[in-house]
Amino acid sequence: MLSNFEEALGFKLEASNYLYVLCDYETIIKKNISLEIFVNLCKSKNVKLVQYRDKISNIQTQKENLLYLKKSLNIPILINDKIELIDYCDGLHLGQEDFNSIHIDKNIAIKLIRKKIGKKLLGLSTHNEVEILEANNLDLDMIGLGAYKNTNTKDVSTVLGEKIVYLAKMSTHPVCAIGGVKIEDKIKNINFNVVGSGFFRDKGKFFDEN
Repeated sequence: MLSNFEEALGFKLEASNYLYVLCDYETIIKKNISLEIFVNLCKSKNVKLVQYRDKISNIQTQKENLLYLKKSLNIPILINDKIELIDYCDGLHLGQEDFNSIHIDKNIAIKLIRKKIGKKLLGLSTHNEVEILEANNLDLDMIGLGAYKNTNTKDVSTVLGEKIVYLAKMSTHPVCAIGGVKIEDKIKNINFNVVGSGFFRDKGKFFDEN
């Protein structure tokens, strides 16, 4: 029997380092990459998940971009942070601070979130043993875990390195490695390699400067 996440993906999950791409809209605009180029590259790289993050556009533009991604890619599209846009995508990814802003008690927070998003996909960022064990008791579909390595695009307080293999094994949810992850990385116990939009260079090709 497939899980809710597997049904959304359309296949049974194994720890196989599938590709999960962050579409940070500000970054791809700066790199002169259109959503059309982004979509075509996702198709060529057999991407299984996309997370859309947008700190610069108005709500209408974000809705239009989410709908374009959903129409163009036959894979789940998640929104970063903005639960108010859940009707235009397939799921939501939140950080620890986002959960705490909803309610300090994560069990109450998860009930409030599920009331809003229903059975749509829900992911939570984690960074250590305590957060993973806490996540194990929550109604999540996946966790992000990292940072795996240092990254040029974001300051990170904790770099897990090879410890990520041990930590991932603790999770009862599928694990998405975040932070300094490359397309070709083969990390044990990891279901998804989360690759940032900063890995694009002009003309829509991945690069590995992270």
